[in-house]
Amino acid sequence: MTDKPQPTKFHPIQIGDLAHNPNVPVAVTLRAYEVYCHVFGEQKALIEGSCRGGFGAGELIAFLYARTFPQDEWRVKFEEALHYD
Repeated sequence: MTDKPQPTKFHPIQIGDLAHNPNVPVAVTLRAYEVYCHVFGEQKALIEGSCRGGFGAGELIAFLYARTFPQDEWRVKFEEALHYD
């Protein structure tokens, strides 16, 4: 007997062209949300779908980038990733 693989669940993300209904796997957004909680505090609506349509693409990248560093550096690394000239 083999177990059926479970379908991948997705969360929406914000990008300029919403016509394509952009989304990413929940596993990705939960990792970004872990950093979000550390930096800004808990906001479950972000991952439950009732807050502003999910993370922006740039935010998502910045949170995931920050997560590759020790937790005490997450805020600085998140802000570093968003800084552009």
